[in-house]
Amino acid sequence: MSAEFGGPKDPSGPSGHGGPTGLGGLRGRLTRWLRGGDPAGPTAEDDRVTLLLAAAEAGLPLAPAAHPAAGYGCSCDRVGCPTPARHPVSFAWQTQSTTDRAQIERWARHQPGANFITATGMTHDVLDVPLEAGREALERLLAAGVEVGPVAESDDGRMLFFTLTRGTPEDEDEWWPCELDCHPETMDEHPGLRWHCRGSYVLVPPARLPGGDGDRQVRWVRGPEHPFPEPLTLLESLTDACARHAAEQGHDQDHATGPAWPSRR
Repeated sequence: MSAEFGGPKDPSGPSGHGGPTGLGGLRGRLTRWLRGGDPAGPTAEDDRVTLLLAAAEAGLPLAPAAHPAAGYGCSCDRVGCPTPARHPVSFAWQTQSTTDRAQIERWARHQPGANFITATGMTHDVLDVPLEAGREALERLLAAGVEVGPVAESDDGRMLFFTLTRGTPEDEDEWWPCELDCHPETMDEHPGLRWHCRGSYVLVPPARLPGGDGDRQVRWVRGPEHPFPEPLTLLESLTDACARHAAEQGHDQDHATGPAWPSRR
């Protein structure tokens, strides 16, 4: 799906060069939507809704989120918004999040500029890493034949790996937190690998980010048609890539990546 919707080429394509970009018209219409310009009729909005419904059909519960706006950079109009265009519209986002097609279509129709978040820890988690570390890990995982699942890139320098969740055990006593767990209010404490599980969320493509020339976005590299993998099948490669990335950046490895493997408390 990713290539058709204007994301970077999938490294899993033939000879490692990715699939064809294709469907340039769809890419152009989405680009106009991402820049907040004239969508040239209903097609750009239709394409946006198609992407959102594909995510919901894959099991990602969605809820409306803020979007870039003039002034403070966020449609919420909060002075000094700490996460402009990256947070849900409603404080009840955890109960509001849904995969219901009709509800998502209503939200998209009534809030044509809105981004959408997906609540993690319900049906899926997200392993969130620095972009360069994520690209390195993705290449290694695909070369090794590991089932990776959906992956998104964000122009704020992050890569998102969508996985099955560890957040809904049949026996609640089996729930285990780990040091990598990340919540919206603790993002800055996790510059390396972030594990979005219960009580967290991420933006789902297509989403617009503030800054730049209006073309900063979150987009699919591998679309939601790919099955979600178990998170532990990706975790070692991601933490190793984060450690190398931190070393190259001159950061303290322990601070940048946290523990290589989660531990039960």
